[in-house]
Formats: sequence, C-alpha cells, structure tokens
Amino acid sequence: MNKTGRYTRQPSNDETSQAAMDRDGVGYSLRGLVAQMRSSGNRWVQPGPAGDTDPNVTTVRLAESYGFCWGVERAVRMAYEARLAYPGRKIWITNEIIHNPTVNNRLIDMGVGFIDDVAGKGKDFTVVGEGDVVVLPAFGASVEEMLLLTDKQVQIVDTTCPWVAKVWNAVDNQTRKDHTSIIHGKWAHEETVATTSFASKYVVVKDLAEAQYVCDFILNGGDAEAFRAKFVNALSEGFDPEADLVRIGLANQTTMLKGETQAIGKLLERTMMERYGPADLKDHYMVVDTICDATQERQDAVYDMMADLEGTDESKKVDLVLVVGGFNSSNTSHLQEIPEVRNVPSFWIDTADRIDVAGGKIEHRMFKGDMVTTENWLPAGPLRIGVTSGASTPDRAIEDALDAVFRTRDPSFTGIKLAEEDLAGGEEYHELDASEV
Repeated sequence: MNKTGRYTRQPSNDETSQAAMDRDGVGYSLRGLVAQMRSSGNRWVQPGPAGDTDPNVTTVRLAESYGFCWGVERAVRMAYEARLAYPGRKIWITNEIIHNPTVNNRLIDMGVGFIDDVAGKGKDFTVVGEGDVVVLPAFGASVEEMLLLTDKQVQIVDTTCPWVAKVWNAVDNQTRKDHTSIIHGKWAHEETVATTSFASKYVVVKDLAEAQYVCDFILNGGDAEAFRAKFVNALSEGFDPEADLVRIGLANQTTMLKGETQAIGKLLERTMMERYGPADLKDHYMVVDTICDATQERQDAVYDMMADLEGTDESKKVDLVLVVGGFNSSNTSHLQEIPEVRNVPSFWIDTADRIDVAGGKIEHRMFKGDMVTTENWLPAGPLRIGVTSGASTPDRAIEDALDAVFRTRDPSFTGIKLAEEDLAGGEEYHELDASEV
C-alpha cells in the first residue's frame, strides 16, 4: 500500500483538528473537571446545596490510570485530520473508529460514513467508490479488506494502533516459520479478526482455561473432532490439532489482561519444553513481547482502589464505583468486573444519558452483559465515588457523567467552571518506529 501513493499512517498534529477535538470533547480534557482533578491529585470535593458543611458533600476519586490511551487518541486525531485534509470527498470507516458511541456519532455528524455488515454476511464495500477516502480504525482491518481497498484505488488513512500492528508482525513471522499462532483474545473481536488474517494456522483462546485445554492436547493427544468442535469459530480452516500444534507461537489481542497473556505464555512454554525438551524448545515455541500496557494499567488502578477498601486510610476509600465506556469495549468490561465480583456497588454506563437525574435512577450494564436499572443509586449523606473509564473513552464522557451525578445530588448545581488556562492532559507517547514494529 505504501507504494501506491494513496496511503498515510501518521498523524499531522494539525492545530485546527486539535481545536475541533477540544470543541467536541473527543480528546483529553484541558480545562474541564478531569483536567482539574489531574492537577489536584486525581480528587475533587463537590459541596452539597448548603456548601462545604452540607452532609451531601460528594468526594470523587479518579483512578490513577483511566480513559483514552495514546493509540485511541491518535486514531481519533487522524480521523479528524482526514476530514480536514480531504474536503468534498466521501470518507468511510471500515468499522467504529474506536469503541465509543459519542466519538463515532460525532464523526457521522461530520459526514463520515461507516461500512456496515449487511445481515451478518460481511461488510458491504460496494458503497466505496474510486477516489473516496477510507479510514482504517484503531484496531485495524483484515488483509483481505486492505487488498480490496487497494484495488479500489481509494485514499487510505490507516489509524491502526502501532501496538496492534506489532502483534500482526509477530503473527506474520510465526506464519513464515511454519508456527501455529495461539492468539489470546476473543475470536469475534475486530482486532482479533484482523490479526487472524495474518496467520495461516491459528487457534484463538479466550482465557487460561482454554489455553490449558490446548496444552493438554499437546501433551496427551485426544479427539481431534472434539477439539475442532470446542474451537469451532476460533480455528483456521482445515485445522488439524495433531499436526498443527507441533510448532506454536503466542500472540494476543491488545485489550486482554496483560497478566493473563503472560500466564498463558508461561504455560505454553512449559508445555512445549515438557513435550520436546529444553534443547529443542526454540524449534517448537516462539514468542515476541506484543503486550500493550494500557489495558493492564487501567485495571491495576481499579485493583488499587479495591485494595484501599480494606485499609485504614479513610481518605482513599470509596462507597461506589462509576465505570464509563462503550458497552462493546472489551477493556471496559474488565474494569466493571473488578468491583462487581467483589460486591462493591458499581455502575457501568456508556454515556451520561443513562443517568436519570430527575428520577434518581441509572441504567447500567453488568460485566457479563445484563442491562439493569437501579433506583436511588446515589444515597444521601457524604458519598465517596471512585471513577474510571475504558481506553476508548474521552475525558468529556467522565465530565458529563459527573455533571449528572452532581445535579442528582444537588438540583441547584450549575456546572464546573473551566480552568482559566489549559492544564496538562493525556498520556505521553511516541510513534513506534520500524525497528519497534
């Protein structure tokens, strides 16, 4: 694609696009509540109707790591820059740019079209014409899609996160060396679909238990048909577990738990060492570190919040947790899971619209997918709220959610005053160069 002259993969960091992102609230907060919390120890104390002495004071603790990761912010920035760089041309995105409804709806408002999956039969690329602009989302596109778009002679803006591209390179290298890729991920997730397109042979395992099943087959053999039935949607075509598990390599979906990917890697290494011996391990198992820390850092921050519930420092404790992020976001579901399994009151919302201020209710999602409506979810009296958000969630989404919380607790609340000047915001990052990818 590089040779066509119709391909770009780097943001231009255009100031006009940055201003538009700030206006639309689809980037890092620079002057709003989140920016102000960042500059004051990730905390905020909101008085009740009668001021600081009111019993309905609300203390907010923002997780140490939360919200937009740099790869997601980069993808949104490039989508905005594409709209500015190609005025008058039709722009398409091959999937959601990121898993956040606010950001995706804003792009629709800007005249960007989304290539839809028609009746579960695959995406309809017939809507794309020569000369159109096609944006590849943060979690990438499959090899087949990229080849099709190249043939259509469109301008491609590739926002694929460099960490995702690094996973692809690892899988491609495994394929070249005739190793089957064991991919830690969810087989239907867009990123994993793209990753599997770079592999000739693969198995997608969603957790340590499924990885153990694969390892048991490697060590003890078994029923090949039962193996194929268990991974019916998560195998390459014509997969033969007896022949295709002799040489393996590990890869991962970047939004999976870092710790679990590492545990699976150690399990696979021990298994191949036991099966073929330490001297021949390198001929049967290969692994490249493709783990993105962003997902794990956000989860670790919530684990820290949960650990503080058992401590003696009352200033670190929370009464409930508010999780903000798209309902189809894998990494956000893990953030909800952490307090939920510990029976800590926790509420996962995708937008502030889920909060019924007048009715004192909230519609929220459980980590396994059930939608629940809870009444009187904000108890009277002093309240300590822990807040976190998924890696595809802009800061404005947190600010809007907290605005609804404050209005529920205090009908006279009129909003948080913006800081007089821009405050530091967002994650520091660098573009991965060719040697890293």
